[in-house]
Amino acid sequence: MTDYRKIINQMLSENKGFVTAEQVSEYGIPRRCLSELTEAGTVVRVDRGIYALPEVWEDEMFILQYRLSKGIFSHETALYLHSMTDRTPHRFTMTFPHGYNTGNAKKQNIIVKTVLPKLYELGLINVASPAGHTLKAYDIERTLCDIIKNKSDIQIISQAMKDYATSKHKDISKLIGYAEQLRVKAKILTYMEVLL
Repeated sequence: MTDYRKIINQMLSENKGFVTAEQVSEYGIPRRCLSELTEAGTVVRVDRGIYALPEVWEDEMFILQYRLSKGIFSHETALYLHSMTDRTPHRFTMTFPHGYNTGNAKKQNIIVKTVLPKLYELGLINVASPAGHTLKAYDIERTLCDIIKNKSDIQIISQAMKDYATSKHKDISKLIGYAEQLRVKAKILTYMEVLL
């Protein structure tokens, strides 16, 4: 167990205090080692298959991502992750491929969006959660298209579009390309004409 404990501790330090049963198995470590570490009080079981150091702040978004691995943070939640809104989401929004059983996500109080499989990975990137863990979300261009298509709060849309228009990282051709695929090109162009 000594070697295993050392490897698990290394994984915990690399993953900001979290480790999953899946990661432990990938290293060829028997999962019972996590149970032994839990009994010893070295780690706590945060959720099914997720363990953390006792002093680590629980990262709700990271846990949801692990639990709902097909879910991609989107809409207002993605805006929040991109620091394009000052409103912290009361409920997280995740997008799933059309046909995926979203019952579990709804039980977790997630705002569920579904999209055609061909559009599911459009604009998919990795972003950091507020606690620094890696999450799947849509890039800002896809997110802007989604909130416009979804007819989100006009204040949120206006502020996000203004911030985007002044951003050094904006990619207008990517935005227009996504808008075409997501069928919101006319609306995006209207915003861009006013702001640019």
